[in-house]
Amino acid sequence: MAITANMYKKCPKCGVERGRDDRSDPGICPACGLVFAKWVSRTLGVARLPREEVREDAGNANAMGEIAARLIHVEPETDPIIFWGRVALFVFFFVWGWYFMALDFRSNDIGNSFMHRVNLVFHEAGHMIFMPFGQFMHVLGGSLGQLLMPAIVVLALVLKNHDNFGGSVGLWWLGQSLKDLVPYINDARDLQLQLLTGHSQDVPETHDWANILLDLGLIFHEKKIAILANVSGNLIMLLAMAWGGYILLLQYRNLGQRS
Repeated sequence: MAITANMYKKCPKCGVERGRDDRSDPGICPACGLVFAKWVSRTLGVARLPREEVREDAGNANAMGEIAARLIHVEPETDPIIFWGRVALFVFFFVWGWYFMALDFRSNDIGNSFMHRVNLVFHEAGHMIFMPFGQFMHVLGGSLGQLLMPAIVVLALVLKNHDNFGGSVGLWWLGQSLKDLVPYINDARDLQLQLLTGHSQDVPETHDWANILLDLGLIFHEKKIAILANVSGNLIMLLAMAWGGYILLLQYRNLGQRS
């Protein structure tokens, strides 16, 4: 039953009890002036909401609970060999992740990494995939391609395989791939990068992010956009490592469940 002001014949603050002949406002204490509705909301945390809002809030809470449960799901029994293999993999990606986060994107050291060559494959494929959608999407498609691939990996591992640890590795890749784009974004006006088509200054028309930002009217904000993308990539990688570490903790607790 909902808590209402009319339920308070005795003030919960000062203890004054109403007489039978009291004609004052039933929602306010005649002695101390306490507004019962506000006291209920503040002290008990009970909000008097319409039923529709209560149902909607309950539905949202259930949906969020289901998502959280899916993201921290682990198998009821953890195989020790698989577990310690995942621990070794986690340590590897943890150290490698901090290496990438420590790089200065203005030097394009990330462009010389092994992961850049992996990302480049999907970058070039993205250009081809988005070609039918017009010139702007054809140019942007390269960057979209190298971001969509790790995103698809995350969704496939989490939703289909129920492998949240694998999903955390995929999320790590998404953050790394975003950081891989940062030097390209930062170079939109400088045109100093060496592209597959040649030096940027020799063939400026092939520089993806120069074209993208020119079309969007943001070419003079390329440094800020690069910093924002770099910070976002770092945060995604940190989130991925925290997620993976928590999944390993849950799996470690299940090691003793095997007979």
